[in-house]
Amino acid sequence: MLYFVLKYLHVIGASVLLGTGAGIAFFMLLAHRTGNAATIAAVARIVVVADFLFTSTA
Repeated sequence: MLYFVLKYLHVIGASVLLGTGAGIAFFMLLAHRTGNAATIAAVARIVVVADFLFTSTA
């Protein structure tokens, strides 16, 4: 029983990590597609914080 609980938590955690990484990359892609340096810089600041909070803590 413990094995399945741990496996479930592992799959949920991996899904959250993958989804967060994909979301962060998507927002950076949209920012780069604008070609506006100010927009890219603003989004990059947010992306760095989000990446630190969600990805590096895993």
